[in-house]
Amino acid sequence: MNVEVMTRTGSQYSRSRGLSRWGVAAMVLLLGAACVEEEIVVPTEEEAAAIFSEQRVEVELRGNVVVLTAVQSTSQLRRGGELWAKVGPYIYLFTGEVQELLTTYNGVGGVRVTTETPGGTQIASVLLPRDALNDITWKRALNISGLARTEGSTRITRLTDLVDWGEEHTEYEYNSRWVGQ
Repeated sequence: MNVEVMTRTGSQYSRSRGLSRWGVAAMVLLLGAACVEEEIVVPTEEEAAAIFSEQRVEVELRGNVVVLTAVQSTSQLRRGGELWAKVGPYIYLFTGEVQELLTTYNGVGGVRVTTETPGGTQIASVLLPRDALNDITWKRALNISGLARTEGSTRITRLTDLVDWGEEHTEYEYNSRWVGQ
């Protein structure tokens, strides 16, 4: 927005090229609007727990990471072995609730899901960083997870697909007692 401006210096007028006062004001408003910072919102433990009220998980907030802890039965681990030890956290991670949490609360840096035995021994722990999935990959994650939940007991490859997807998009750690290195 280059305009010619007439300015008065003493008794003479001079002509200069530059921004008028209105141009400067408009530019300040545009720059100000572009620099508006979004408020960072992190849920309370109660707000996070309300999102997961339908699931059987404990919810805890550690800094800006929401931690979900689920108990996995040892009889399930004996029957399903290493695959069931690995798939446990992904069943709880790739859900509409986790997607909703990340969409609603822009201050959540990630979601960690930990599975434990009834005695409290950790089986597996996975961390999904906030920006690990986009809209398209979230749809894929929900599809893979849904198929694992509905068909996993009859089509074991559905569980394997979920583990593969999870390991590709998360930071994971498995207890060597249940998962060989």
